[in-house]
Amino acid sequence: MSAAAATPPKDPHVPVLLAPLLRTVAPVSGVWIDGTFGAGGYARGLIEAGADSVIGIDRDPLAQEMAAEWLPRYDGRITLHRANFADMDQIASDVDGVVLDLGVSSMQLDLAARGFSFMRDGPLDMRMGQDGPSAADIVNHADEFDIADILYTYGEERASRRIAKAIVAARKVAPITRTLELTKIVESCLPRAKPNQSHPATRSFQALRIAVNDEYGALMQGLMAAERALKPGGLLAVVSFHSVEDRMVKRFMQARAGQTGRANRYAPEIDAITPAFEIMTRKAVGPDEDELDVNPRARSAKLRVARRTDAPAGDIDAGQIALPQLKEDR
Repeated sequence: MSAAAATPPKDPHVPVLLAPLLRTVAPVSGVWIDGTFGAGGYARGLIEAGADSVIGIDRDPLAQEMAAEWLPRYDGRITLHRANFADMDQIASDVDGVVLDLGVSSMQLDLAARGFSFMRDGPLDMRMGQDGPSAADIVNHADEFDIADILYTYGEERASRRIAKAIVAARKVAPITRTLELTKIVESCLPRAKPNQSHPATRSFQALRIAVNDEYGALMQGLMAAERALKPGGLLAVVSFHSVEDRMVKRFMQARAGQTGRANRYAPEIDAITPAFEIMTRKAVGPDEDELDVNPRARSAKLRVARRTDAPAGDIDAGQIALPQLKEDR
């Protein structure tokens, strides 16, 4: 390792659960894919822990802009591709490990111009890859039923119909183009948050972000792509931040490890498969108090790890991993 690589640049975005992840997958070696590169914290951590190289993947052009300054210091041991991690097996194969850090990154939330935050005024965008329809396109052009379906299915927002009706009424007066405009509309439909409760717009913004970026669909495809990309003995490590994602990851690992069984004794028996994974974390790993003191964002994070077997890669359907689906897709 070069001297420059031994002293990585200061990273203001602390990678969540990095220490327990490295402990669980130790000893780290070989080639890894960091499918959600962001500010590069996991990639640098893997190199420092012993990985020979890391292939970074991120669909956000901001990741490449931020990495341009420090990436050359790693002498080619860390490379970065602009792509969706759902396509990782088209970029690399026979790798020793894959790490995924799901959801929106703090660097995206911190930039008002990206439109992810309900606390900062900016254009209502939310596109991670900076292409395709934006959140503004959805709130201004989708019909009331579809908006309500997105808010309920992806955000578990119980006031989805009320909020959708208010959005449609507001856009008849003028297009909704700013984040704080949408925040005010949502706030008008819900009670004021009590101390220690999340902001009233949290679920609506989450739902729109997931819809804009097809995050659940990408996760399902990304987990299958990781299975195809990993060599026998390779490790899949996934960090999630809310219950839906964690449930999808858990059920994927269980299904591909042959641990699904029957939902109840009356349900049909599921055909046995040759396990493609061995689950290494019996329960999801969360942050300890030391990490929470340094990084409160880690509070809801959960880590799950599985080891690839030599069984052929397979497919999985939406029902097996409880993929949330809009009514038009069911």
